[in-house]
Amino acid sequence: MRYLVLRTENLTKEFHRRPALCGVTLEVDPGEVFGLLGPSGSGKSTLLHILLDFIRPSHGQALVLGMDCQRNGLKVRRLVGYLPQNLTLPKGITAGQLLERFAALRGGVEMTFADELAARFQLNLELPCERLSPGERRKIGLVQAFMHRPELILLDEPSRDLDTAAQRELYRLIAEFRAEGRSVVMASQSISEMERICDRVAVFYRGRIIAVERGAQLRARAIRKIEMRFANPINPQIFIGLNNINQLVCDQNKVYCTVQGDPDALLKTATQFRVLDIISQQPSLEEVYQTVYGIPAYAT
Repeated sequence: MRYLVLRTENLTKEFHRRPALCGVTLEVDPGEVFGLLGPSGSGKSTLLHILLDFIRPSHGQALVLGMDCQRNGLKVRRLVGYLPQNLTLPKGITAGQLLERFAALRGGVEMTFADELAARFQLNLELPCERLSPGERRKIGLVQAFMHRPELILLDEPSRDLDTAAQRELYRLIAEFRAEGRSVVMASQSISEMERICDRVAVFYRGRIIAVERGAQLRARAIRKIEMRFANPINPQIFIGLNNINQLVCDQNKVYCTVQGDPDALLKTATQFRVLDIISQQPSLEEVYQTVYGIPAYAT
């Protein structure tokens, strides 16, 4: 029988008769980076809380590392790495002492790897927890999630508050764990993050999974807003034959458009002329939901 590190079946959760999750069924394989994409309030964090038995589902079942997470909640929490969306830190102890507490809760963890992770994230473990910045708090949360080399790691908005260097280190760390056959499930509102590192992505909308996409599919359908400035006025006819160009506007020596998928053809056409500047922007998550899935992004 095929082993799955995570499987949910018809998982449903209601708060005061209002659905937060509706019939969520998904599977995560060993060595897979699986994304949960959606706006705030779409059910991503609720799902993670159920998997760790912080809250109980109204209906359905969830198996984590082959165990029913309701019957084995304590064991699941000890074995799984978890970064919450908001990590509350105690006062009066240093970051290093906090990591030692996390290690004790998991039955004893070799601190050498924790120290290595802290160094990779440039985290000073001598600082008191109350003096840590939001970015440093996120780093300490990441270190404690990875430090015991778990088979499965659950990350809720892991790159929030991180600077660019720390984000790159996070992505490298996830890739290393994947190469070792470990699995990562990460919730995010960033479609570019999902495209970059996830093997598959479940797209959430109002507590439901409306699509499960491969990372390559997301990249192929990625939408970019492009603004180009040329040395001389440009004839818009040169771009007409490009199939993945939409909303094309030419204003003297400036060209505005959206590109879906690979921008290679647009760039090759543009570089026949002298290009002074190119600006590429990712659309908002709401715009992606409207364009790709035909629905508004934000639940009310």
